[in-house]
Amino acid sequence: MSLTTLVLHAANAGASPLHGFWQLRPRDGEGQGVKIPDPPPAPPPGLDKKVETLLAWGKWGVMVCGLAGLFICAGQMAIGRKNRSSFAADGATGVPWALGGLSLAATAAPIVAVFFQ
Repeated sequence: MSLTTLVLHAANAGASPLHGFWQLRPRDGEGQGVKIPDPPPAPPPGLDKKVETLLAWGKWGVMVCGLAGLFICAGQMAIGRKNRSSFAADGATGVPWALGGLSLAATAAPIVAVFFQ
């Protein structure tokens, strides 16, 4: 069975054709009504402030590295203006990478929070 056929069957049936096969089921009524615990995330006692400090230091480090990266890109573009066009092009292509890293660092906490709510 090809992957396309499998996807079409799943879309038409509303569930995977292998849904019942891969699902774990209790035997002879055992385990009926058993609820698997799913507690919210909680810091270990006494570590919450220390971890927050480490995260703050990490954010600060990423900001410093991002700023340094943008300065390096700007320097490459300024130096490569005359007779070194490939050097300037390397600096210009580094700008989106630096901005992407800074953007990811700025949105990391909200992105992770989506998965735990």
